[in-house]
Amino acid sequence: MAKFCVKCGKKLEDDFVACPDCGTFCDGAANTEAAASQAAPQPTPIVVNVENNVAPKGKKCDKWVALLLCWFLGGVGAHKFYEGKTLMGILYIFTGGLCGIGVIVDLISIIMKTNPYYV
Repeated sequence: MAKFCVKCGKKLEDDFVACPDCGTFCDGAANTEAAASQAAPQPTPIVVNVENNVAPKGKKCDKWVALLLCWFLGGVGAHKFYEGKTLMGILYIFTGGLCGIGVIVDLISIIMKTNPYYV
């Protein structure tokens, strides 16, 4: 009867006491073919964003670039174009940054964001 490692599932020779790959001690009773099929290794999930376990979506933007664009060119919507929000950028051009109020709100909201942030 063939022996298999209970941790990694590799086929072992009869005289091995421990798996040469993972080092797990293997006794003959627990390492039959049926036990090896139950103990097959599972793929490890890749976690991209540890805070809420979701992959970020959208365009990656640097907080400091957006803040400087908003501070110096906020009236013409440069920070909105940088974020990929073209229609809002055009609106900022024609309204002077929503009469300056939109620029102030955007400055505060950009300061509160993490670096980098995703739009």
